[in-house]
Amino acid sequence: MKLTNQNVLVIGGSSGIGQGIAAEALREGASVVLVSRSAERLAAAAQELAPLGTVRTIAADMTDEDTARAAFAEVASVHHVITTAVMANYQPVREMDVAKARRLFDSKLILALLVAKYARFAQGGSLTLTSGVASDRPGPGGSMIAAVNGATESFVRALSLELAPVRVNALSPGWVDTPFWTTLAGDAKAERFAAHAKRLPVGRVGAPLDLATAAVFLMTNGFTTGEVLHVDGGHRLV
Repeated sequence: MKLTNQNVLVIGGSSGIGQGIAAEALREGASVVLVSRSAERLAAAAQELAPLGTVRTIAADMTDEDTARAAFAEVASVHHVITTAVMANYQPVREMDVAKARRLFDSKLILALLVAKYARFAQGGSLTLTSGVASDRPGPGGSMIAAVNGATESFVRALSLELAPVRVNALSPGWVDTPFWTTLAGDAKAERFAAHAKRLPVGRVGAPLDLATAAVFLMTNGFTTGEVLHVDGGHRLV
């Protein structure tokens, strides 16, 4: 198993892509720490993942510097940190709630800064951030998502130099079937997914496992750093 005896910390690991990455890391032999704001969702995720291996949880708002510092003091050294958390905001620019826009930037970019500042990585460690296809293919109402994803990818390139020999990369997902989409699209989710799948070269939307296996590659390939791995079914091409 590729991650035997290694510790993996997943921020945003209580559902969706993050939980999928946690599950795959456990299958590959890792011990996993899940971090999320919701203790209730963490407990549910940990119970679901427990048959796969050792799971710990930390309920924390990792956009707060004191909280992030304390959380990393609690886990001490880790091999790999993955951030998938986001507080998404889709609004037209002229109607933008600036407070929500700032919260979005905090949830991805400031959180990534705090991870880079306070995480202590074991030898051979890696940090994987999550950007997204909107950085290349923004849609109506998605200007802030596009901006923060683009900033995340630039930050990855800078961090790969500053944190070396820790490797730093980004996963860039396209549309993935997660609870986020149920909240965003509601009853229209199935229809929107079917229409989108017809556009994609692969003929389907993504699943958390698609991102999870890509994340394992980034954690275990020691010659990959400063990269953005696009796992979007060809979304950028259509």
